[in-house]
Amino acid sequence: GFDGSNSEFLQFLATDPQFYAQDRQDVMEKTAFITQKMYGKLPSFFATLPRNTFTINGSASRGAFYMPPPDTRTPGTYFLTSDPAQQPLYNLEALSLHEAVPGHHLQNAIAMELDVPEFRRTLSHSAFTEGWGLYSERLGKEAGFYQDPYSDFGRLGYEMWRAVRLVVDTGIHAFGWSRQQAIDYLGSHTALTEKSTADQIDRYISWPGQALSYKIGELKIRELRSKAEHSLNDKFDIRQFHDVILGQGSLPMDVLEDTVNLWIETQQKHDE
Repeated sequence: GFDGSNSEFLQFLATDPQFYAQDRQDVMEKTAFITQKMYGKLPSFFATLPRNTFTINGSASRGAFYMPPPDTRTPGTYFLTSDPAQQPLYNLEALSLHEAVPGHHLQNAIAMELDVPEFRRTLSHSAFTEGWGLYSERLGKEAGFYQDPYSDFGRLGYEMWRAVRLVVDTGIHAFGWSRQQAIDYLGSHTALTEKSTADQIDRYISWPGQALSYKIGELKIRELRSKAEHSLNDKFDIRQFHDVILGQGSLPMDVLEDTVNLWIETQQKHDE
């Protein structure tokens, strides 16, 4: 229903007060509400839930990220920018589902309680870790989030951002793009602020391949779910599928695929 161009719409999102919290405390409270709401929905999507919890802290120096705990007696921490001007509310649902539950906190907390060699409890393959984060954002749609169209735009804006990173990462590290060329491309194809765009490009420059891993991992997890749904039909159980994905800790994508294929075969034989 917006009357204007795409660029004018993005400017509207960047400047209209309705898309920003009143103060830092308001940011934190709205974030806590989203994560608590998702906590209540987890049993519908996961058969195995961890005992450990997480806290929410404001971060002045970095964007949003999750910090796993050193042990099962210490909660994890979901850090996010609590400055209202730097944290639009329309992104908050997708961001919190990615970093907290059912995203990084859930996968890390489950891994730390597994009966596997100690190094595997904290191991992180980027495609698995970040692929699950993106999958979690999308899972929120099934869990009833993004009812507000602006919030769903925030989710789709993140989707676009992760897709554009496939171009930018390879542009920088395989095709010799300059920093400014990468900034211009990312800025023209996403809803990120100017500062966020430059910060993100500096991250990609210093961390080759990491930006690629998000979408690569998500596409594989979605592919495996689609295969399981098609193979098992009405026998497909979303809770069991998610337990298979998270139940071995972080895995390389080819090993994860083998694990899911074995589970599908086992389920089919059990039904016979």
